[in-house]
Amino acid sequence: MPTVRPRHTITETDEIAAAIDAMLRAQPELTRADALRELAVRAARGEAIESIDERRRRITALAGSLTGVYPPGYLASLREDWPE
Repeated sequence: MPTVRPRHTITETDEIAAAIDAMLRAQPELTRADALRELAVRAARGEAIESIDERRRRITALAGSLTGVYPPGYLASLREDWPE
């Protein structure tokens, strides 16, 4: 496709292939080229690549930790300050 922007060629070394594979585990709908592009953009933003398995582990670790226990009548006491 014609463009005035610079093009870059990169060899898929074992390390690059592993990074692309990790990105594809996180976003399997991407092509390998799109995964490489996404890796570059995220790296520039300082964003981590999180796999689905990592995300599930983090969710499981936090599951139930934010349930909170409120005393009886808590909601009613909050509503006392609200105008009708």
